[in-house]
Amino acid sequence: MYFNSRYPTLPARLYHHQLPLPLKGAKAGHFNSALAEQLQWSDEDKAQWVEICSGQKIFPEFEPLAMVYAGHQFGQWAGQLGDGRGLLIAQILDKNNQTIDLHLKGAGATPYSRMGDGRAVLRSVIREYLAGHALNALGVASSNAVGFTSSTQGIQREKLEPGAMMLRTSDCHIRFGHFEWINQYQPDLLAEFTQKCIEWHYPECLQAEQPILSFATQVIQRTAVMIAKWQLVGFAHGVMNTDNLNITGSTLDFGPYGFMERFRPNWINNHSDYQGRYTYQQQPSIGHWNLWMWLGNLVPLCPEGYDKEQWKQDLAACLEHYEPTFLEYYEHGLNQKMGLPSFHKDSFDCAMAFLRILQSEQLDYTQNFIRLQNKDYNTIKDDCLDRRQFEAFLTQYESIREHQDIEELDAAMQLANPYYILRNHMAQKAIELAERDDFSEVNRLFKLLGRPYLKQQDLEQPADLAPLPSDVPEVMVSCSS
Repeated sequence: MYFNSRYPTLPARLYHHQLPLPLKGAKAGHFNSALAEQLQWSDEDKAQWVEICSGQKIFPEFEPLAMVYAGHQFGQWAGQLGDGRGLLIAQILDKNNQTIDLHLKGAGATPYSRMGDGRAVLRSVIREYLAGHALNALGVASSNAVGFTSSTQGIQREKLEPGAMMLRTSDCHIRFGHFEWINQYQPDLLAEFTQKCIEWHYPECLQAEQPILSFATQVIQRTAVMIAKWQLVGFAHGVMNTDNLNITGSTLDFGPYGFMERFRPNWINNHSDYQGRYTYQQQPSIGHWNLWMWLGNLVPLCPEGYDKEQWKQDLAACLEHYEPTFLEYYEHGLNQKMGLPSFHKDSFDCAMAFLRILQSEQLDYTQNFIRLQNKDYNTIKDDCLDRRQFEAFLTQYESIREHQDIEELDAAMQLANPYYILRNHMAQKAIELAERDDFSEVNRLFKLLGRPYLKQQDLEQPADLAPLPSDVPEVMVSCSS
């Protein structure tokens, strides 16, 4: 590995150094060899992956640390939070010379655990491991993981479950909540911290007339693109607290997430989300709200000689980039999924008509875009109670595509419509087998989800392609992990 240890150069008030506490009886779960190769792991590192991913081996080049941050949870100020069960154990350079964080999850209690035990259970580790892998393969910026380990040590949740650890990777673990914590508790650190964030993650902003405004705009735009991509693949994060969004617009912190199956935009996939704050349909507006809260923390950075009221207005103006960035990316992406030309004035309206059919008929989101791609129109119509609604849509759809370059549009569809998403019942089957020390299903799903846009008949199973039957209860997910 090639180390680039930069977070520990920040003031010590921003973190706490400690060693991971290994679980008893650590054993191999799954190893992401391709990612290890991208991260320039040596043969020795690869041979010792179980020890590294279970906290038994640390690196002399980096002293592990837990970050402190704060946040708004479900819209309410939650005060000091922080890494309650995870440690940053290294920062290394990948083959593209990009600095990547290695973050060990389930590494034991820290000063920020807030009465928690600092552990993770196998169930939640597998869900996060597969979800990060799936999103990356879908082209959505996300954390990933080099590997995870199981153990013989039981961890108490609603019941006693196998303890596990996962070595997560991300281009950044600096969250909106870092700025909230600094402003609330250590405001003298704000200028230095922000400057380092710009140098490390947005160095091009240093050349701008006002680097902080340029930085804010880019964070806003990247977040908008990330959420647009979530919407396009039907991903619902489930816990969009300000401490769960980072400054580089890459997906972080998988809890009770869900990939949309039957198209229900108001589907609540988090047991703790009693008001439906974090449903799929709310994600764009929640992203805007979180960014607004984050921008407020940049107000004290008004440059010397700059009118303070004008500074507030200029910061607020940065947020005006959010909606057009989101809409541009989402509209273009949806038209691509539909095989419609983005320049046509009726394409987006036609695409929304298709979504209304999916919603009113409770049809599967992923499966029916594939049917549309395959021109399997009769199968879609046969699943509709209101067949006239579909026929009206199809008339408009074929009219728009008429006289267009159909081959080009169809080729674009194939790049935008995955055959496979991580459905909750797929993950659950893998978890149940893994809890019996059988990781074969984890391995199958890892391979399948690694190439979601390619039909893999040798690997797929019927349950991978559709939601559970209507008479079978959906798998529900809680925040307990």
